[in-house]
This record gives sequence, C-alpha cells and structure tokens, in this order.
Amino acid sequence: MSESRGRTTAWIIAGASVAAGLFHMYAAGFSPFTALVQRPVHLALMAVLGFLGVGVQQRLRAGDPTERDVLRERLSRASGWLFAGLAVVVCGYLALENQELVARSGSPTSLDLVMGALTIFLVIELARRATGWGLIAVCFLALIYALAGPYMPGFLAHRGYGPTRLIEHLYLSTEGIWGIPLGVSADFVYLFVLFGAVLETAGGGALLIAMANRVAGRTRGGPAKTAAVASAFMGSLSGSAVANVVTTGTFTIPLMKRAGFQPFFAGAVEAAASTGGQLMPPVMGAGAFILATWTNIPYLDVAVAAIIPSVLYYVAVIAAIHFRAGRMGIEPATDTEKEPIADRLHLLLPLVIIVVLLGMGRSPMRAAFWGVSSALFMALLRPATRPSPDALREIVERAGRGAVQVAAACAAAGVVVGVASLTGIGLRMSELIITLSQGNLLGALVLTALGSIVLGMGLPTTAAYVVLAALGAPALVQLGVPLLAAHLFIFYFGCLSNVTPPVSLAAFAAAGIAGSPPIKTAVYSAAIAGAGFIVPFMFVYGPELLMVGSIPAVGLASVTAIVGVTAFAAAAVGYARKPLAGWERGLALVGALLLVYPGLLTDGAGLLAVGVVFYKAE
Repeated sequence: MSESRGRTTAWIIAGASVAAGLFHMYAAGFSPFTALVQRPVHLALMAVLGFLGVGVQQRLRAGDPTERDVLRERLSRASGWLFAGLAVVVCGYLALENQELVARSGSPTSLDLVMGALTIFLVIELARRATGWGLIAVCFLALIYALAGPYMPGFLAHRGYGPTRLIEHLYLSTEGIWGIPLGVSADFVYLFVLFGAVLETAGGGALLIAMANRVAGRTRGGPAKTAAVASAFMGSLSGSAVANVVTTGTFTIPLMKRAGFQPFFAGAVEAAASTGGQLMPPVMGAGAFILATWTNIPYLDVAVAAIIPSVLYYVAVIAAIHFRAGRMGIEPATDTEKEPIADRLHLLLPLVIIVVLLGMGRSPMRAAFWGVSSALFMALLRPATRPSPDALREIVERAGRGAVQVAAACAAAGVVVGVASLTGIGLRMSELIITLSQGNLLGALVLTALGSIVLGMGLPTTAAYVVLAALGAPALVQLGVPLLAAHLFIFYFGCLSNVTPPVSLAAFAAAGIAGSPPIKTAVYSAAIAGAGFIVPFMFVYGPELLMVGSIPAVGLASVTAIVGVTAFAAAAVGYARKPLAGWERGLALVGALLLVYPGLLTDGAGLLAVGVVFYKAE
C-alpha cells in the first residue's frame, strides 16, 4: 500500500515538475500569459510540489522516530494531498474565471470569497512548510493589524477592514498575493532556478570550483579562497544562501578542514561566501529581480550598480581568509591538484548569453529562456556533460525544489505587502523612522539596518526584501537617499541576516556540514562578512560606488573603499603581516571607518591610519 502510494506520489511530482518546466519555458519563449493566469498557474504547480514534500522542511527527527512522530508525518502527508488538490482548485478558479472576476470587481460573490479565504490559508500553510514560522508570524501580525485597525494605539491606528474587504484585496487584485513578488517568481525566478539546475546537473558547479581553485588554490588559505570564489558564482545563480551552502559547502568545507582551518571557521567562510553570492551580478538571485520590478529600474542598471559593492564584499572575505591563514601559520599549498576543465568550459557560454541579452535590454524572462535553452544545448553537446534521461528528470525536479521555497515566500510576502498597501502602514513606519532619527540620515540608516536584520532573521532573502521594501525604503527616500541606493541598502541587510546571530540560517547549515557549534560558526561568519555591514553605508554616502559620477571619481572611491574593507578585515582577524596589538587593531578599525565617509580629508586620514598599521606590521 505504502509502496503504491510512494510510486503515485513520485509520478505526480515528476509530472508537476515537467509541467512547470514546460509551462514557464512556453510563457517565456513563445506566448506570455496575463498576470492573473501566469501567477495562479505558477503557484498551483509549486503548491502541488510543496504539499507533496518537495522543497519543504523535513519534520522527522534523526534517529528512530516515535509513534507521535510517525503519526504527525502521516497526518502531514494526508493533509498535503488534500491541500495540493485544493491549491489546484483555487488557483484554477482564478485563472479560468479572471475575466469575470475583473468584471464584477467590488462585488465579489460568496464563492469568490470562499476561494479567496482558502487561498490565503493555503499560501500561509505552504509558506510554513517551506520556510518555517518566521514569515508566518509576520503574515498573522499583518492580518490582525488589518482587521483590528481602530483598536491600535497611536500612529498605528487606521479605519480597519472587514474580512470581505481584506479577502477581496488579497485574492481578487494584483495588490496582494498575486502582486509583484509572486509575479517575479512566476515570470523569471523559476527559469533562473531551472537554469542553475541544468548547469549543476551537467557539472557546472564542479567547473566553477575547479576554476576558482586554479585562481586561488596555490595562495595562502587557497581552499578557503576557492570556496569564496566558487560560492560567489553559485550563489548568484541559486539566489538562496542556504541552498548555496549545502551545494558548494559539501565540497569546499572538507577541503578547508584538510588545509588546516578549524571546522567552525571553515563553516563560517562558506556561510559568508554563500550569502554574498546573492549580492553578486549578473544574476543576484531572485531578490534583485524583485528590486528591479518594485522600483521600476531596469535590471541591467541594478546589476551594474551592484558590481563594486559586491567586489568590496568579497575582497573583505578573501582578505579575512588570508589574514586568518597567516595568523594560523597556514602556508600556500604546493601540490594542489588541478582538475581538468577543458571538457566543461563550454558550459560558461550560457552565462555569457544571459549577460549579453540583459546588456542589450532584453527582459529577464527572455534572457532566462535563452539561458536555459543554450544551457541544455551545451550540456547535450559533449559526452562529459550530457545528462542521461534520469538526469533530465532530476533537472526539473531540482528546479522545483529550488523554486518552491521562493514561490511560497513570495506569495506569503504578498499578504504582508497587500495589508501594507491597504492600511498605509508603510508610510507610518517611515514616519516613525524619521521621528526616532530626528531627521538625521545616519540615525535613519542605522535604524533601518537594525530593522532589516531583525525582520530578515529566519526569512528567505526574497521575503525579507519585500517586507522591508514596503516598510523601510520610503523613509530613506524621503530623507534624500536615491531610490536605487535605498533599496540596495535594505537588500544588503536583508541578505546579511543569513549570517547574523542568533538566527543565521546559512551559518547553521554550514555548521551542520562542518560538524561545528552553530552559534560559534554564526559569530565567525558575521565577523568574516563584517565589511558587508559597512559597505551599504559607503554607497549611500558615496554614490560613486554605485557607478554614479565620473570615471576618476568612481576609480578613487573604489580604491579607497578596497583599502578600507581590507583594513576592516585585518582589524577583525587581528593580523596584517604579523599579529596586531590591541591599539593596532583599533587604529585599523578607525582607518576603515574613516574611509567609509567620502571626502579627501577623511580618505587621507583613513589611508594614513591604515598605512601606520601595515607599516608597523612589517
């Protein structure tokens, strides 16, 4: 009986995975659908996969499960089948009846409201299974806030909205569940996840690690630097710090441990490097596409603006690795094995195609379509990378696993965004930030950064950014921060919540692979990624780091920023060319902070301080 049910589940998962691949490729390459068709069909496919156990958190504990665990698992499976069927019904209802629903906008029928209430419930339950309770708590607070507006204190009070109005807004419009976040997931995030799955199955991940090893393998701390470079590329494609950790960390963490790094440091390096991958162009994961769509700024402009900040982040990570290796006395390896890469170099061409198409102004959807198509063609071109029929099925199933969490998070985040647009809470939060900071930009930036880290803890990057963009970005824009800089500021801190204790999901995943204490790993990962906490302040005060201004100004700002983040890494590790005394670490930190603020005077003072530290360290 169980085997039959297992086979049935496997066939349905395979069918839904293939259907998702075909649907999204057809929409991107041949005939796009309207928003109220594309998004419900996308959510229905992802919900079927998620409720049947694909891409969701496992509930059974390690070891022999108790009877209670087994019963809970059986109930979860049974409810999964029921919820998967309901998801198809409610999403299909909207997709098939969207014209009639639009025509009777403002006068929903009882059936419309029932379908809407079921959809909200299913979205929240799917997000709970896929991402945990963090996002669910935010959704519940948002719904309670919408219903209890007249009873809220002070500036939080509003007129209040009944269940009918709330359901109509969240289900029957593109302001709620079917809004921008889910639209980005449906239009091109799935395709980029599929693109990454094709490359990974064909050996693209191993190719990137081998190429990174060629670049950094023979330097001091080479295996850790290899992990940083490889994770930068893979993280840009995956869009998930945790997924990146479990993908590349399986290879890189053992390499770092064999090179002499302690397990907690090896896990910390992988967590910090994997988190930064979401900040690295050209793809930057799903969050950057939402950023571009939300701000109505062309994605190419977003990617170009993110180049220098992402380089600064990885300069700091690699510098921290180098200094740590020097402090531990780890010498460069002389017998680094060079894995052959010539038979897989053709897998880089699809990446080039995506970059060129985005540079030509093509939409991310069309660029992703040709990226997937060319990746499949390149993979089939040579025997070394040619996937078997089973591997082809694994590609679409792997894409489903990667896309379910994003879709669930985006749909649930749509509930929060819908409540924010209905009640105007975003403007109230902006007023609160401005009031608390007394109109001071630095104070507002610090408050927004802290709020971004706290709200981002335990949330996927996409959901964290959406929530924060609705609540925090307007305040920064109101204080004169350019729109792109304000949203990148929030995006950075939403990403960095993955390595910020006490809830740092990427660090915890790396600790599991490294066999190290989770909190200790998280603390060190935050230290390694420490420059990432000052880079956003740098580009807010110095827009040259976002490629704004003349070439000499951009060049000068970049050079001084590189020196600054390197000094920050030296201060964090306590080593330059030799171990640093306490006053030297303090001076390096002061020099780094002086280089944060643009201006010839502060740059000169910062360079002088850093020069003293490195001269004394000789």
